[in-house]
Amino acid sequence: MAPKKTFTILENNPAVVTHLAHKLGLSPHLAFHDIYSFTDPDLLAFIPRPALAILVIIPMTPTWYEARQAEDENKGEYEGFGEEEPVIWFKQTIADACGSIGLIHCLLNGAAKDVTPGSTLDQIRQAALPKKMMERAKVLEDSDALEQAHQEAAKMGDSEVPSLEEQKKSSGHFVAFIKGKDGHLYELEGSRKGPLDRGELREDEDVLSERAVERGLGRLMRIEAEKGGNLRFSAIALAESLE
Repeated sequence: MAPKKTFTILENNPAVVTHLAHKLGLSPHLAFHDIYSFTDPDLLAFIPRPALAILVIIPMTPTWYEARQAEDENKGEYEGFGEEEPVIWFKQTIADACGSIGLIHCLLNGAAKDVTPGSTLDQIRQAALPKKMMERAKVLEDSDALEQAHQEAAKMGDSEVPSLEEQKKSSGHFVAFIKGKDGHLYELEGSRKGPLDRGELREDEDVLSERAVERGLGRLMRIEAEKGGNLRFSAIALAESLE
């Protein structure tokens, strides 16, 4: 099914993503921060804790593609909806909107309590929560406020805005890692068949804890390393603002 809308690719830049998050209704007390290392304590110390979410953009390597296909092969379409869901997940039906959908996954899960009532984010959540997968995706399709905010933010990055032809050749995917209401680590991406439960975290563990990294991005890096590849990525974390 051809997408009804196409967005401009979003740059995974903390300033750009934070601007978009605040525009959509995130509290100004939170912001995104560059992650320079997942293992060096000195570099991790630059990020306030707890970290509420991680947003990563990863190139679609042949190894990652095969792993995704194998994991999703025998799964049916996602049927979750309502308050009982441990996470709120959106199917991507807007072309090149994976950046904003990844951001929404971060904000309506990890930072849900920090969303301003009546904001675009709050309106999306209220409209989408009781709906099933395709009706929920349509909430994003029909949101002019989301589209306008995304397109404005896409022009703010350090990179030149790509043409539609260049966007078609892009193979990077945004993936969000958040801690669900059930205390589990979830990998959320709109082009998968649903939210991916990566296992339980302790109450004192956030998404940058050793166990979360091991089960999240570390898992993807191991899959790539087993085939002799190199998983290049850009990652930012959502946490308290330093300003």
